Amino acid sequence: MASASAAQASTPHHSPSDADIQAILTERIDVQKQSLGMVVGLVAPDGRRRIVAHGVMASDDARPVGADTLYEIGSVTKVFTALLLADMVRRGEAALADPLAKYLPGGVASPERGGRPITLADLATHTSGLPGLPEDFAPQDPGNPYADYSVAALYAFLSGHVLTRDIGTQYAYSNLGYGLLGQALARRAGLDYEALVHARIAAPLGMTSTMATVTGEARTRFAGAHNPRLKRVQHWDLPTLAGAGALRSTARDLLNFLEAILGHRETPLSPAVTAMLAFRRPMGIADVETGLGWVIAKSGGQTSGDEMIWHNGGTGGHQSFIGYLARARTGVVVLSNTSNLVGVHDIGQHLLNRDLPLAPPVRPRVAVAVAPDVLESYAGRYQLDPALVLTVTHEAGRLFVQATGQPKVEVLAESATDFFTDEIDAQLSFDTDSQGRAVQAVLHQGGQDMPAPRLAS
Repeated sequence: MASASAAQASTPHHSPSDADIQAILTERIDVQKQSLGMVVGLVAPDGRRRIVAHGVMASDDARPVGADTLYEIGSVTKVFTALLLADMVRRGEAALADPLAKYLPGGVASPERGGRPITLADLATHTSGLPGLPEDFAPQDPGNPYADYSVAALYAFLSGHVLTRDIGTQYAYSNLGYGLLGQALARRAGLDYEALVHARIAAPLGMTSTMATVTGEARTRFAGAHNPRLKRVQHWDLPTLAGAGALRSTARDLLNFLEAILGHRETPLSPAVTAMLAFRRPMGIADVETGLGWVIAKSGGQTSGDEMIWHNGGTGGHQSFIGYLARARTGVVVLSNTSNLVGVHDIGQHLLNRDLPLAPPVRPRVAVAVAPDVLESYAGRYQLDPALVLTVTHEAGRLFVQATGQPKVEVLAESATDFFTDEIDAQLSFDTDSQGRAVQAVLHQGGQDMPAPRLAS
């Protein structure tokens, strides 16, 4: 997902040296143990390219990472999906104001609210009113949560869903929305999503290592995926919600992409690149807007008035960042083969604007053992707000939490009542009565303590 953290800048800085970048990567990998292998790519204002790498392919593969190492780029895929939309609008194949329903199969309904339909623009700006994920999203394999989610399940959910927010009025990040957008564009083009990306973006830009399905020689260049404890985890597959996060790519390919975005090379996509920033909606954060696919920090550049345009991404074992300064015409790519709470967007933003600090090291948390009967006592449903329930389950000595419309995540005990997760920067604690029964959960996230009373079973 994306988070907006670029802030007002004051003093211009020169582009960081290779030694500066190498020092950042060494600190993050060798000292903080936040990754095993990272690659940074930069495009300078004059179009010159640099790639700096540090670390290894995987915990069990000591080959060094480099320019052609393949990474999952997660939600950076959304930028590609939005570019496809802008290009199809330019070609006259679609319109931003088109209702989603126009691109759905017969018999599949798209929800409306107040007589207003969801449009392609609503999907591309996270203002559709749809939840982040389908509320019945229940993966068979939490390690590869999107793999078994079918098109039939997607359309069944969509046809029966009742919106709780007005369309086009409120930003709410939605993998579901971008998955639907990818489906709609692919149906319009008569291709599957991966083939459409190849035909319209990857092939014209010479991006030979950008794909959703990794086969053949590319498998040997595919970095292993790791959790915050640097343990191997599964790669993610997103066959149905491909437009939200299915792509894999390399630093070399993504610099080709940035060159086109920055105008360092003229391509047939240039008008669509411009259109991605021309259509904007507020995100509810001061000086930050969403374009088509991009987060736009209006005062995030090195000089006054320069916008920082960016997106980040993450899967179960990889993290990514792509961003650029509109006026300075410089861009950065950061790729990591480990998923952690710090992420890599702070590195990308810092390299674009040295006034933006790197994230401080995360305090290591140590998991402790808790008796199974105590874990079982926490199982239940907790009401965080009228539209959001936390479902807590105990499975063979492990505790899991699933928020409405989100994947199930394992939480680890820090004490008998306090839990944390390696997957997001959030903690959960339980308040108990005199009999030791949990009466409410408290979600600690973003500097807030949010109580969730237990619902009657």
